[in-house]
Amino acid sequence: MAAGRVGQLRGVKNIEALIDDGGEITLGAIGSIECAATAADGSNALAMLVRRDGETLGALLKRLDKAIARFNDTGETTDEINSPGD
Repeated sequence: MAAGRVGQLRGVKNIEALIDDGGEITLGAIGSIECAATAADGSNALAMLVRRDGETLGALLKRLDKAIARFNDTGETTDEINSPGD
């Protein structure tokens, strides 16, 4: 994929960098969750977010971008899908 294709969405530079480096994001239903956003870089899950009531897809993508930045800065994943101990 050519660099800059996500350029129409502002504020998602971490998503763009992840995809440019061969990573992926996924949007959609996961099990009983109506809408989730996930980010992974090969074998590592970086973030798994659940869309909040009334949240736009743009806002969800911006939260995902921030969660990817957090992983890049601290190595900590964000997981709103799995309960502790799952």
